Amino acid sequence: MSAPPEGPLAALHPGTLDCVHCGLCLPVCPTYRETGRETSSPRGRIYLMRATAEGRVPLGDLLAEEAYLCLGCRACETACPSGVRFGRLVEATRAVVETAGLRQGAAKRIETWALRELIPRPRRLRAAFDALRVAQVLRLDRLAARVLPSGMRELAEAAPSVPARSARRPLPERVDAQGERRGRVGLFVGCIMPELFGDVHRATIEVLARNGFEVVAPRAQGCCGALHAHAGDPSFAHDLARRNVEAFRDAGVDAIVVNSAGCGAAMREAGHWLPGTGDAFAASVRDVCELLDEVGLRAPTGRVEGSVCYDDPCHLVHGQGVRDAPRRLLAKIEGLTLVAHDDPTSCCGAAGIYNLTHRAMSNAVLARKMEALAAADPDWIASGNPGCLMQLQAGVARAGLRARVVHPVELLARAYAAAP
Repeated sequence: MSAPPEGPLAALHPGTLDCVHCGLCLPVCPTYRETGRETSSPRGRIYLMRATAEGRVPLGDLLAEEAYLCLGCRACETACPSGVRFGRLVEATRAVVETAGLRQGAAKRIETWALRELIPRPRRLRAAFDALRVAQVLRLDRLAARVLPSGMRELAEAAPSVPARSARRPLPERVDAQGERRGRVGLFVGCIMPELFGDVHRATIEVLARNGFEVVAPRAQGCCGALHAHAGDPSFAHDLARRNVEAFRDAGVDAIVVNSAGCGAAMREAGHWLPGTGDAFAASVRDVCELLDEVGLRAPTGRVEGSVCYDDPCHLVHGQGVRDAPRRLLAKIEGLTLVAHDDPTSCCGAAGIYNLTHRAMSNAVLARKMEALAAADPDWIASGNPGCLMQLQAGVARAGLRARVVHPVELLARAYAAAP
């Protein structure tokens, strides 16, 4: 009998043994679809993790490269008949890679600084977006794109369009329910959403209020920690999660409502991240479409004309198992025709900051998605995650499609507002 594994990957070795190497994950893995390499598939990466843990392969650049080439979309978890928790395995592997110092250089230092010193700090983040807004208004970003090296030029062109300060104003701490009261919910605000998708937050509040929910947004909440967990920094991610557990503990809410799929998936990991203290918090998390579908949407009487393709965010359909709820809600809007496309549950290539760190692969994955959406040619493309919304907006602009990219709650809010 062989000795138990030792070393930095020993703790995740038992999880790798659940994989039976059946290969059902291969056709749903974005990187395997693009490269055809076994090492760039979930099965291949698990084999590499296991071999490293058992000392048959050294902990080195190959493991580091494949751990970060993975988009973390978790489509393999949906396809897996053995219940392998691949998302946890790859995040644990990245943490080992970081501890071993296998990622170095200026780009890594910038990434670490941004994730620790910018993203979770609201005042600094707002100041950064204010500066980017000024640069965009003065078209300095276009000037910079002309003079920067090609790699930096691509990053500059990928910068999101920053709304005016009025669209980024703070949300009210409490909004009353309308009609028969159904409960009191807490809205998770997050870090990027208030700066780039304030309209989605306001639409979420409007739709929840019209459906009988009092909505509160505790001021003490903050970043969910998803990006940090994905980047191999679990201790910082867990600290951020602990802050949110405390922020919502005394809010007296029936559920914590999230309109960002990536945040929701991370918050549902709070029980795993914070054993004992995070369990109740994780159990109370609901995606906004999931909650509205559970309680029964008060169908809007206004109309929204046109066709819509719903594109599943990976961390909603694969990470949280929510697939049909958004479609059922959109189907209740008069005048709106729900149109299927051929690739709804595959990754769009956004994957947190993946579209910044792995531009070529991100663009290749996005191209497949845009081919399917172009064939359907909808008026609207709806998706429930900020990274997906930005990635799809970039894809629509690049492909010259006529569709407008929105969150499902924006279409619901539009339908309520159009009521006679």
